[in-house]
Amino acid sequence: MNWRNYIETNDNILVGKPVIKGTRLSVEHIINLLASGWTEQQILENYPRLNKESLRAVFSYIQEFIKDGLFYNQPLKTA
Repeated sequence: MNWRNYIETNDNILVGKPVIKGTRLSVEHIINLLASGWTEQQILENYPRLNKESLRAVFSYIQEFIKDGLFYNQPLKTA
């Protein structure tokens, strides 16, 4: 999957955060929903402009950054 077909950045939308194209829903927001226990079905029901492909694109986007080591360069914060 090419996440670039579904995710974009634009300085005029959420200060340039990556968002699902055609929405103001950031990748960060979708990941936060999933981390909070939301299911894919709950996300799709509550955000009808999204589809399964756009959610897969979020995972593909995150996977690419993990693969490239961009997340590993930041120290983990502990409570």
